[in-house]
Amino acid sequence: MPPYTRAEARDWAREKLVGAINCTIPSFTADLRGINEKAIRHDVALAKQHGFLGTLGVSEVSITLPEYLDFLRIARDEAGSEFVLVHHGSWSNLEQNLEAVRGAEDAGADLVLLSYPPNFYPESEQDIYDYTKAVCDATNLAVILFPMYLWGFSPRIHPSDIPARLIRRLIDDCPNIAVIKAEGGFPSIQSVIECHRLFGDEVVISMPIEGELIPLSQVMPIQLSATSDHEYYGPTIPRVMELLRGGKYDEAAEIYWQLHPARKIKSGLAGALHGGAFLNRQAWKFQGWLQGYNGGPLRQPTQRIHDAQMTALRKGLVDAGLDPSMDPFREFFIGRNPA
Repeated sequence: MPPYTRAEARDWAREKLVGAINCTIPSFTADLRGINEKAIRHDVALAKQHGFLGTLGVSEVSITLPEYLDFLRIARDEAGSEFVLVHHGSWSNLEQNLEAVRGAEDAGADLVLLSYPPNFYPESEQDIYDYTKAVCDATNLAVILFPMYLWGFSPRIHPSDIPARLIRRLIDDCPNIAVIKAEGGFPSIQSVIECHRLFGDEVVISMPIEGELIPLSQVMPIQLSATSDHEYYGPTIPRVMELLRGGKYDEAAEIYWQLHPARKIKSGLAGALHGGAFLNRQAWKFQGWLQGYNGGPLRQPTQRIHDAQMTALRKGLVDAGLDPSMDPFREFFIGRNPA
């Protein structure tokens, strides 16, 4: 059971969710027939060592629901009670998402990142409302509402993906919506500013994009950066968020510029890596591997990552002075804890 009631979800989030939450992508055995417990534990333990507040158990890979729930149980056991475990509510339809969120609650998840399936084609704000409320009503867990262009709601529904008036209805009617991951209208920053202005006194506003998090935190309070591939920068994002909370803006700005070579390369590769409005989890797994995370094989279907892209991502970290792994790329496809 979560350490709060549905009515307490927002207070829990305000108190507990201070820092950065990274992503843990499931690891598999070499024959791809099962999940790799040792590798999963390695990644969760390293995320804790790097100073992350918690981790998202990514479900957007080729994994069955029973395997995914086992993955969450392993992560929960390795993480301990204080590390925040986030369920990735990204399954094929509403029925599967309701089953998954109930299973994730039983597996020890603390929080839900609510996503919308590729087969979900809303034609009105009411359709989005109904889907979102159904998921929220199915769980006692706190929920992260996630306005984002990936869902394909813009411009059919609204250019901001989930408009403020609809967010208002959902906050009023779903007491366990405790966080807004404010990427509506990406890459515009209007969504995070609008959400902070309209809803920041009621729910936590998260800015997951570090290139916007660091400058925006110097002019508005941002206590949470969740969820994102922050592991690409090792322990840097948790450290810079601590500086920002302490008002040490000059030091935070120095880190911003230090990361800029890696940030530019990562951004420049985004179009090739993340085609089809679908995040390339293979690439994210490689980014983590550069900083000591497991890496390892993923099942088909999976997007690919090529030598030129791997070389560029590693060079970005070298140029930023972050000392990435220089192991041969073939080692990424084996993983640091093969089984």
